[in-house]
Amino acid sequence: MKILKLAAFCLACAFPAAFPAAAAAQALTAGPQQIVDGLLAADRAFAAAAADTDTVSALAAMFHDDVIMPLPDGAFARGRAAAAAALRANPFNPASRAQWTPIRGGVSADGAHGFTLGYMTMHGNDGSIRLAKYLAYWVHTPQGWRVAAYKRAPRPEGAVSLAMLPPSLPARLAAPAPDPAMVAGYRESLRRAEQAFSDEAQRIGLGPAFLRYGRADAVNMGGQASFAVGAATIADFVGGDSPDSPVNWGADEALTAASGDLGVTFGTIRPNRPTTEGRPTASAFFTIWRRDSPSDRWLYIAE
Repeated sequence: MKILKLAAFCLACAFPAAFPAAAAAQALTAGPQQIVDGLLAADRAFAAAAADTDTVSALAAMFHDDVIMPLPDGAFARGRAAAAAALRANPFNPASRAQWTPIRGGVSADGAHGFTLGYMTMHGNDGSIRLAKYLAYWVHTPQGWRVAAYKRAPRPEGAVSLAMLPPSLPARLAAPAPDPAMVAGYRESLRRAEQAFSDEAQRIGLGPAFLRYGRADAVNMGGQASFAVGAATIADFVGGDSPDSPVNWGADEALTAASGDLGVTFGTIRPNRPTTEGRPTASAFFTIWRRDSPSDRWLYIAE
């Protein structure tokens, strides 16, 4: 079922309330394309370094101290050490090397938050190969870009393009002064947007709601080999035009850039009907959202 794929590929995590906005000053001297290029360069640099170490060490190297990563049972590993331990618990990870290539990046107007997504191949020491897709939400720190939330999902065999998708860039740059109350308001507005998304799905169906709340260039990890691109494609994948939604969800937490134009929500998807015995009754998710300005409507951009 499409919704089971949705649940499987929406596993994610909950964030700390805030991270240092160490990159705000760069928005004064660089354009949005230069900032996203720097974020992609950081992702590629960590990928290049992965050639010399195992998958666990390669991923842990780019994680923020407070990174949160979903676990297969729906719980979360909080912090770099816990995330590394969770990865190491799968014997394949420490006995493999990972290669990955980002195919898209996006950044906030203050240059302090961003995301990348792409394809990964893991080569086991026994000669086996596993394929995956990944989505990472980054924050800029005094040490450079670091991953604050991360998920990867297996992908089936099939041709994928490594050509870059157009970046997700802010309409304009901004370097807002730190204002905890304003940022808290942005977080709450984003949490409410996620709840409204679910409420709409209960009224009009899952697919129509995904169409209404997604950007035209939104990306979904999906269940196929490649990413699903575009709100219309995503809507068809997750639910078509059925007026019934088999799930409901809500955001327990949200994190946004101080510029109020890029953020991420975290919560739980719950079935509206009893599930097959042995299947999880709920799954965690994260959704990355964008809007052109704090006065505009939030729409999802990546999940």
